[in-house]
This record gives sequence, structure tokens and C-alpha cells, in this order.
Amino acid sequence: MRIAVVDIGGTCIKSGIWEDGEIREMKETDTNAGQGAVHVMQTVLDILRGYGDFQAVGISTAGQVDTDQGLILYANDNIPGYTGTKIKETVEAQFHVPAAVLNDVNSAASGEAAYGVGKGRKDFLCLTYGTGVGGAIILGGEVYSGSGYSAGEFGGIVTHPEDRDPDRDMFSGCYERYASTTALVRLVSSHFPEVKNGRDIFARIADKQIRELVDCWIMEIVYGLVTLTHIFNPSLIVLGGGIMEQEYVVQGVREKLKEQTMPSFRQVEILQAKLGNTAGMLGAAKEARKAYDKYNLHKK
Repeated sequence: MRIAVVDIGGTCIKSGIWEDGEIREMKETDTNAGQGAVHVMQTVLDILRGYGDFQAVGISTAGQVDTDQGLILYANDNIPGYTGTKIKETVEAQFHVPAAVLNDVNSAASGEAAYGVGKGRKDFLCLTYGTGVGGAIILGGEVYSGSGYSAGEFGGIVTHPEDRDPDRDMFSGCYERYASTTALVRLVSSHFPEVKNGRDIFARIADKQIRELVDCWIMEIVYGLVTLTHIFNPSLIVLGGGIMEQEYVVQGVREKLKEQTMPSFRQVEILQAKLGNTAGMLGAAKEARKAYDKYNLHKK
């Protein structure tokens, strides 16, 4: 079976063909997000046409997604006009095959559950650290989406109530303002203006002052994980995002989380996401296969 898979990000659109449990014919295309939702959707359709025959389509995308209707419930201005975009309807009308659409973090978590570090684990939490902090909840091997398709918005945990001002910024005082990669770069560059990104920071991790700033940021990560650990009592938390490829960060999180949680919760395992930039496409393929099976069941 051939499933066309697309992962729509703010910078690039990753795509490929899922076949026999692997992503093949992978390529990347500039999103040109600033040109708006209509342009982005036209780019997606052009990409899909280039893959020839396929029996289903799986799409992972930024934004909050109504997975039943396959439309964008809410997206920020990175892709102007994206909110309300009917992705599933548009794709199915063009290609006459079933399509599944889901949020990018949920899709990545679904991929890790099927093919990555979550394989064989019934329940776990997944968080990604980048521009913001994304989250997903896996229960019984499937994504738990909540009553409004948006469960797992862990970036909204209030960790600094003294900074809370929702009229100014809905995420003020919240986890992602302090624990994201963006927050780390902002923190370090405020002391070392020549530092521009995470690579610059970890190239200088031997510098005592920089290491101390990174350690402060790691504690910000831990503050959110303490809350999640005590609420969900998970056996596994998967950490994703490019910054989590740094063993210094993951090991620091493991050590500090153990210090900050009650003894009966310390069995939680902290693992790096395994699938890298294919996680979202693999998760989208898994959901598209389910949509294909459901479609054919209704045809009988």
C-alpha cells in the first residue's frame, strides 16, 4: 500500500511515500508561509500530484486541528489565513482517496508510538521543544485529543504566575515562554549577544557562565515536567525537538526531575524521541491507514 504523507511546517513542507513501514521518496519544499494559506495548500496539492498513485493521504500540520473534519481550528499568523482551512475536504476532492489530518505534535507522538521509543508502550506523554513547547498524550497507543481536539497544550502550564498577563499575552507566565528553545536562546544571548542559536550555545557549553544559564533553563523544563508527572503518573515521557539531541540537556532533565518529584513517581522514564524529522510523517501515515480502512469498511 502507498500512502502519500505531508508534514506542513512554517519553514518547509516535508513529504514522502509510506510503504512497508518506511518513508520513501522523501523531499523538502519551501513553505513560503508568508504568502498565506491558499498558496500553502496549492503547494501541498502540487507535491501530492508529483507522487503519482497512492491509496490514502496523511497530513501532519502546525495549528490546532479538528481531526474529524480535517480542518484547522486555529493557527497563528505564521501562515496568514490558515485558520479554517479545510485540508481534508480539499485533498479528498482532488485525489478521491481518504485523507487524515492531525496536529504536528500529535502526529509525531503517534509516529513514536508506532515506530519509535513509544513502541510497545500503551501510555506516555510526548513534548517537543522549539519555537514553543508542544505536547501530546498517548493513551492505549492512540492520541488523546480531548473534547475540542486540543488536549496536550502543555506549553500553557502556568509556571510563573507573577508574570501572568493574558490581556497582553495569553502565554505570559506559561511554560513555553521559559522552557522553549526560543527562551534558552533569549536567555543566553541577553548575557552573550554574539550567541544566535542553540548550536552556538552548546559549542560553548564548557564555558562556566553559559553552562549555568543552560542549567537554569533545564530547571524551567523540569518545572513543567514535575506537574505533568504528578498529574499523569506516566511510565514514559518522550522529549523531542532538535535541542533534545543534546545529551547534556536530557541527562540534566532526568537528574533534576528525580530530585523534584515524590519518591513514588520517580519510576518515570525520560527518553529522547527517536524518529527525528520522519516522526510526523510516520504518524500521519498511521492515521491515514486507519482512515483508509474505515473508508473501505463503509463501502462494503
